[in-house]
Amino acid sequence: MDRNTAAATCDDLSREVYCILGIPIDAIEMPAVLGRIDAAAVKAAPFLISTSNLNFLVNSQSDPEFRESLLQSDLCPPDGVPIVWIARLLGIPIKNRIAGSDIFEALKSRGGSGRPLRIFLFGATEPVAAAAAERLNYGSAGLRCVGWACPGFVNVDELSADRFIDQINASDADFLVAALGAGKGQAWLLRNHFRLRPPIRAHLGATINFQAGTVQRAPNVMQKLGLEWLWRIKEEPSLFRRYWHDGGVLLYLLITRVLPLAVAAQWRKLRADRGRHEFVIVPVQNEATVTLRVSGEATAGQASKAIACFRDAVLSEKPVMVDLSRTGAVDARFFGLFLMLRKQLKARGSSLRFVGISPGLERQFRLNGVGYLLASGIQRTS
Repeated sequence: MDRNTAAATCDDLSREVYCILGIPIDAIEMPAVLGRIDAAAVKAAPFLISTSNLNFLVNSQSDPEFRESLLQSDLCPPDGVPIVWIARLLGIPIKNRIAGSDIFEALKSRGGSGRPLRIFLFGATEPVAAAAAERLNYGSAGLRCVGWACPGFVNVDELSADRFIDQINASDADFLVAALGAGKGQAWLLRNHFRLRPPIRAHLGATINFQAGTVQRAPNVMQKLGLEWLWRIKEEPSLFRRYWHDGGVLLYLLITRVLPLAVAAQWRKLRADRGRHEFVIVPVQNEATVTLRVSGEATAGQASKAIACFRDAVLSEKPVMVDLSRTGAVDARFFGLFLMLRKQLKARGSSLRFVGISPGLERQFRLNGVGYLLASGIQRTS
């Protein structure tokens, strides 16, 4: 791979990603989402979308495989209103919810002279999938359903059988929409990432049911107020237990993680420019590794300075160590950059390690939900 070709694959480092309690969330608006989808369809390269809502956030706290499916995604718009609320509390510039169903509706309603995106539906039941396909093909300018498969309630191994993968690939679809339950769907998409041919993939939950008309979506006013969950319980009472559990976890996270992070962010603002050191990254390369020595506060305002250095480190094709012994603080934007650096390195079979972690920085890692980045052990400097 030459340097120019390799640089073109480093798009993750150009994403405006913030780390919210351990998962990557893109600060992005709907037009940009649609643009990314169109570009992926043209390039025909794998493009995994994870529309992160509260349930995704909750599952990621206890399920490393589920969390990994988000970390390996190519776009993570903020689906859930609680995600937006947390972002606001932390001063993160994520203002609007970008729900998976809204993305689907925006694609469906597009006109123009270009051909519609070809959709394959995987999941739900035969009557629901057939109704959704019929509605798409007779009432949509931007999407056309080219097939569906309803594998039933089976495990990920059975969902990954050749007959299902072959059926999906033979459809020549641009966009694979899965509806298998969040945990199973994300695991299936991640496991079969290199077997599936449709470039755009996403688990969009109830979207197929909304399209079929078997479940009605909440009125806009309830969506904007963050009360769609009440409507969903009315439509599907079996969801009550999930929402009760997720609400309890959200309350715990707000008290133990979000509020301390919000206080720390305000404290950083109050002490702005007091005793701060200039932000600098110095790369040190040897035959085995690249070490990035970070000095100063690693915050959103410094992200642009770091991206080129991170990109060069990825292109070196060597394991990367980040030395934070001279770093006082890391914010959500910079943790988002670290997550993208990890993703790029992992795609090349390489690794990311952190050294020089003070007790204060270790606490910042854990409050931000990225203690797993230190899983190989904390190496401190004397």
